[in-house]
Amino acid sequence: MQVLAIHPEVVVAKSVKWQTTCTLVHHGDETFLIDSPLYAEELESLPTLLQQMGWGLSGLLATHGDFDHVLGRLAFPDAALGVSETTAARLKAEMGDAARRLRDFDMDDYVQRQRPLRLGDVQALPVPGKLDIGDSALELLPADGHTHDGMSIWIPWAKVLVPGDYLSPVELPWLQEQGSREGYLATLGRLKPYVEQAEWVVSGHGGPIDGARALAIMREDVAYLQALGEGEEAAEKALPIARRDRRMLEIHADNLRRVAGGKGGS
Repeated sequence: MQVLAIHPEVVVAKSVKWQTTCTLVHHGDETFLIDSPLYAEELESLPTLLQQMGWGLSGLLATHGDFDHVLGRLAFPDAALGVSETTAARLKAEMGDAARRLRDFDMDDYVQRQRPLRLGDVQALPVPGKLDIGDSALELLPADGHTHDGMSIWIPWAKVLVPGDYLSPVELPWLQEQGSREGYLATLGRLKPYVEQAEWVVSGHGGPIDGARALAIMREDVAYLQALGEGEEAAEKALPIARRDRRMLEIHADNLRRVAGGKGGS
């Protein structure tokens, strides 16, 4: 796991799997862990990382309900988990789904863990809204489209945006089963003023990037999503050059099927 301090009060840890990120944000006497790494050893290192920083954990936050973002409970089983109201509803409706997906992941990658994933009670946070931290507050922004739930998090004093699985330098916009092309475009439009003033953007996959690069990715993503609504040929031409490897072409094909089937937005 790679660890990078992008601000005196913001530390990003990037998993070796899927370049999944988790972000520690500290202010005053409070610290929140946003999202999670994947492997057992990475999760087990988080309490030591906090101890080295001299920070005490106040709670966990997850940008959305995909299993690879809610594993903080494995490192901190007694910590409160805060999510958007839409994610809280999703986790309730999909009871046990994250644990099942984690078991499948572990079997595929031969991973052994000390305990099973138990989310327990989650705290539903009003989004849009704010979450107090020290004498400041995190700004919580609606972020649907990739999935039907979620939030992005703006850290105002550090000028850091944690958008969830948006603005990734390594992953195409991905319309998952209940995602929406129109919702994704709306989320990008909502995030634009924050990206324009951001020092850093920490996507759910790919590690921290500066605001200028994030804006360039946003332009590519908007063009790609718009082209998805114009047919396969237009979408093929709009594929970002840096995101055309085998896995991205699989995601692209999945997006085309969803849009053609009317499941990913018109």
